[in-house]
Amino acid sequence: MPLHLHWFLPTHGDGREVAKPAEGPPAPGARRDPDIDYLTQVALAVDRFGFTGMLVPFGLFCEDPWIVSSALAGHTKRVNFMIALRPGFVSPVLAAQAAATFQRLSAGRLQLNIVTGGDTDEQRRYGDFLDHKQRYERTAEFLDVFTQAWSGERFDYTGNHYQITNGLLTRPSDQRPLLHIGGSSPQAQSVAARFGDVLLVWGETPTAVKTLLAGAKALAEDHHRNLAFGTRFHIISRDSSAEAWRVAQQLLDGMDPERIRQAQQRFSRTESEGQRRMAALHGGRTDALEVYPNIWAGYGLVRPGVGTALVGSHEEVADRIEEFAKLGLRHLILSAQPHLEEAYNVGEGVLPLLHKRGLLAQ
Repeated sequence: MPLHLHWFLPTHGDGREVAKPAEGPPAPGARRDPDIDYLTQVALAVDRFGFTGMLVPFGLFCEDPWIVSSALAGHTKRVNFMIALRPGFVSPVLAAQAAATFQRLSAGRLQLNIVTGGDTDEQRRYGDFLDHKQRYERTAEFLDVFTQAWSGERFDYTGNHYQITNGLLTRPSDQRPLLHIGGSSPQAQSVAARFGDVLLVWGETPTAVKTLLAGAKALAEDHHRNLAFGTRFHIISRDSSAEAWRVAQQLLDGMDPERIRQAQQRFSRTESEGQRRMAALHGGRTDALEVYPNIWAGYGLVRPGVGTALVGSHEEVADRIEEFAKLGLRHLILSAQPHLEEAYNVGEGVLPLLHKRGLLAQ
């Protein structure tokens, strides 16, 4: 089966650095605001090169993904919008209604990234005080209700987190959006096996990813379901390997040691299994960041979420992507600094190689 390549829409702002200093503002001109003109440029570049989709994130420092995606849908022709959705922050029936509307208005270009949430501080800022296990229980109920609503039939539902009486989605779209379930924990795998179309994990070594996928695949088979798999990486791809690694070193040199210390301290308290796995790749060290050929864990020194990058020449990066595709991965989400220029860099340097090898979905 072909590989679907997705890009990332920087709705929290963009720039050339990985993280701002621990104290004080970033350098003048270092950040780009996520205004509609800039986000449109990124979306048009992604559409131009034929990426399958764009991940549109959710978070305290992001613009609202539904509003941004709706605004950009009219400017683009082919690209799908993988909107990040936090169960518990919206009714599952209302989410189904919004999804059905978006499908009709965009000609079926919606996918959903179901993010249960692993940062306790951020969850509480939104008023959510459930623990990790309870959040995944709620996600399972959310997806159960969402799926039943999409049938267009009336239904009742009684769970620990949702109670629905005579629920109804009056205008379901013919095409239910693909459901990407994010997470590396056993709870995430269980929810994906029961309700998801794709299990998304953060980028690790091929061996680690293969192990995660094997467990999730077995769970899906127990439920008589087929589950696809995807992963997420940053990317630094250049004409030569030496040039790519120079860029990685420049990013590392620009990381404030105090910011690294603060980030590692925060990550040590996380409930997220994926975040723990990212931190374990480097252990806070800066001298052993290439954890596998062309896989660099430097982003994870300061960034929450995915902390790894594919680094190398266009050929080397294509080799690594092909290696993951051979493991059975069918979705790959990429991001880079800054997202506009790097969309062109990857689109002109890596995508032609992947097309030549017959790896990409048309």
